[in-house]
Amino acid sequence: MAQSLGQLFKNPTTRNVAIGVGVAVTVPLAIAFLAPYLRPAARSVVKAGLVAMEKGREIGAEIGEAMDDLVAEVREELRDEREAAAAVRAAADAGESET
Repeated sequence: MAQSLGQLFKNPTTRNVAIGVGVAVTVPLAIAFLAPYLRPAARSVVKAGLVAMEKGREIGAEIGEAMDDLVAEVREELRDEREAAAAVRAAADAGESET
């Protein structure tokens, strides 16, 4: 006895196999149809990513330069403070030795 199509798809196994076959046939057809449109879109995405990466490198280099300048300024300031403190101590030592 032949089963109607509706009764056949009530069985979960049969329904799942039919869905799998449909996907297996549809996906390659969709990819073949959309390939001419997807390639330029993919190129645009890769291009935007490369531009963003280059910009990020530039920003990183600028931040690195700014940090190097800041560190050099702080080292200079510390050196000046140490020299001033040493001069004060030397003057104090010289004043004590005279009295």
